[in-house]
Amino acid sequence: MTNNFDYDLVIIGAGVGGHGAALHAVKCGLKTAIIEAQDLGGTCINRGCIPSKALLAAAGRVRELRDAHHLKSLGIQVGEVDFDRGAIADHASNTVNKIRGDMSNSLKRLGIDVISGWGKVADSQKVTVATESGEKNITAGDIMIGTGSEPLVPPGIEVDGKTVFTSDDALQLKELPEWVAIIGSGYIGLEFSDIYSALGCEITMIEALERLMPGFDRDIAKIAQRVLISPRDIETRVGVVAQKVIPGSPVVIELADAKTKEVVDVLEVDAALVATGRVPTTKNLGLESVGVETDRRGYIAVNDRMAVLREGEPVPHLWAIGDATGKLMLAHTASAQGIVAVENICGRDQTVDYRSIPAAAFTHPEISYVGLTEEAAKEIGKAEGFEVASVRTYYKANSKALAEAETDGVAKVVYRKDTGEVLGTHIMGMHASDLIHEAANAIAERQSVQNLAFKVHTHPTLSEVLDEAYKRAEVTANS
Repeated sequence: MTNNFDYDLVIIGAGVGGHGAALHAVKCGLKTAIIEAQDLGGTCINRGCIPSKALLAAAGRVRELRDAHHLKSLGIQVGEVDFDRGAIADHASNTVNKIRGDMSNSLKRLGIDVISGWGKVADSQKVTVATESGEKNITAGDIMIGTGSEPLVPPGIEVDGKTVFTSDDALQLKELPEWVAIIGSGYIGLEFSDIYSALGCEITMIEALERLMPGFDRDIAKIAQRVLISPRDIETRVGVVAQKVIPGSPVVIELADAKTKEVVDVLEVDAALVATGRVPTTKNLGLESVGVETDRRGYIAVNDRMAVLREGEPVPHLWAIGDATGKLMLAHTASAQGIVAVENICGRDQTVDYRSIPAAAFTHPEISYVGLTEEAAKEIGKAEGFEVASVRTYYKANSKALAEAETDGVAKVVYRKDTGEVLGTHIMGMHASDLIHEAANAIAERQSVQNLAFKVHTHPTLSEVLDEAYKRAEVTANS
C-alpha cells in the first residue's frame, strides 16, 4: 500500500480491458484490485468474441465438409456430413469456461484481488462496492472504469430471449430456427449469418441504411456480398427499419421505409436476432459524485491518455477504458487503452493510436481492416491538400491460395500519392484476420509503400497478397 490507500489501483470491470490493465499494473509495481458484478472476462469471454468464434469454428467445418465441389477440386470425397447442435453449443461453453478459468488463475497468481459486487465511484479516490454481505468502501490512488457494453435493442423491438433475442442468447445455440431474420449487417449480423447458414437455416438480413455492411470499405462490401451472401440462403433487405418486432410463433416483423417510416412489408419468421450494435454499461457508476456526465449515448468522455474528462479537463485519478468510452468497441482496443492508462498512472506519457487498431469479422472467408476506408481517406486528403490512391491484389493470383483452392479474396491498400504513407488496408479472404497485423504495424509506424515494397515475404504464403499490393502501389506513389 502507498499513501495510506487500500490499493494503488482499483479497476471496476473485469473484462479483457480490465484484466489486461491489472496484469500490466502489477508488472509496474501497483497493488491492484478488480471489482466485477458478473463473470470474469466480461462480454468478450462470456458473451462475445470467444463463444462466437467457437461457434464459427464448428459451423465453418460443417460448411467446409459439405462443399463437395471444393473438396473434389482437391481430390477429396466425403460422405454425408451431420452435426450435433448441442455438442456445438457445448464446445462454445467449454471454451468460455476454460479461458475464464485461465483468467482467474492469472489474477490469483499475481496477487490481484477480485472483489465480487457492483462498484461505484464515491469520489476520485474512493469506491463503494455493493456485495452480498453489504456495502464496503475501498480507497485507491487511482480508479479505472472498464464496465463494457450490452446489446442495443431499438424502440419497437420486444425481446423475449427465445424467439426474439440478442447475440447474448444466440450464443447459447438453444435451437436452430428454420427461418431467422437478422436485424443489422455489421460484424455481429455477418458472423451469425455465417453460423446459421452453415447449419442449414434460411436467413433474411435487414439493414436500415442503403447498403449492406455500411461500416466496411465499399469495394470490400461489394465483394463480400458476392461471396458471403449471394451464394447462400440469405435474402437481404436494405433501406428498411424493423419498426416493430413481436415475439411468438411466428415472430412478426413490421418493416418500414427508413426515410419515410411508412410500413412497406410484414414478415413472419421463426426467430429474429437483434444485431443493431451495443450501448455502454455506464449507468449507476456514481460518476455524478465527481461531477462527470456521460454523453447522450452514455459514453464517458476521455482524452487519448484515457483520463476521464469533466468539462473538457481531466479528472484527477480517474480513468476509463473500453466500450464505456465508445472509441472503438473492440476487446483489443480495451486492452490497449488499459495499458496506456496504467502507463500514464505511472507517469510515463502514452496515448492510443486508434488508426492502427485492426478489426475483423470471422466469417468464412474472413474480413479484416485497419485504418481508413478509401472514402474517408479522400475526405481527409481533400481537407489537407493531398491525393489518395488505392491498389487491389487478388487471392486468385496467389500461389498458396491456389494450392488451398481458396481463391475468393482481395487485399486493398489505401495510401497517400505524395508520401506513399499507408492510410488503410482492407482484406477479405482466408486468414484475413491474421494478415491484417502486418498492415496495422505499418500504419502504426507510418510506413510508406515505397519502404514496404522492399520487405521480404515468405513464398508461398498468403502474405504475398500484401507484398504484391505494396509493390503495385510503389510504382504509382510519387509519380
